[in-house]
Amino acid sequence: MAAPRPAPLSAPSRGKILARALDGLAVLLIAAAIWKLVLAPRMLGEPSRATPTPPVVLAMMGGGTFDLAKARGKVVFLDFWASWCEPCKLSIPLVQHYEAAHHDVEVVSIDAGEPVPLAERFAAERKMRRVAFDPQMRASDAFGVDVFPTMIVVDPHGKQRAKWVGFNPLIESAMDHARKTLAR
Repeated sequence: MAAPRPAPLSAPSRGKILARALDGLAVLLIAAAIWKLVLAPRMLGEPSRATPTPPVVLAMMGGGTFDLAKARGKVVFLDFWASWCEPCKLSIPLVQHYEAAHHDVEVVSIDAGEPVPLAERFAAERKMRRVAFDPQMRASDAFGVDVFPTMIVVDPHGKQRAKWVGFNPLIESAMDHARKTLAR
């Protein structure tokens, strides 16, 4: 007597195929989120690829000016934002918290493209520090900023080392990594 033949394997059902496709998509989305939130913001351009920064002199809230050239010797973070930008409203407290805790770097929050009185009111309501104004978007344009928030990272030699675009809930960690890496 011959052994019974095993039943033929059935083709996977549509539901199983769809479930596997969704699993694959979930893995890709998680990988993209890790890249966006953890890896990409920590990447700094190599010193050989660093670009000179444009001359930037901006009026500051409360008087005086911020002159990027005079900040040489420090790591500088230029945080471009606008009052209408919802992601900026989430990012600003994180950047302000970092600025308050790290006096060895220069953190300047730059309102872009808005009338100064509107930006002042917005900044005062949020008790923001180190706020500069770029109502004509000259500095924004010079750095190629067209999405908010955008953080420009400048090394102690006055060279642009990174441009981080969009909201990052881990911005303080990224800033700290840049500070430690570039201050050496």
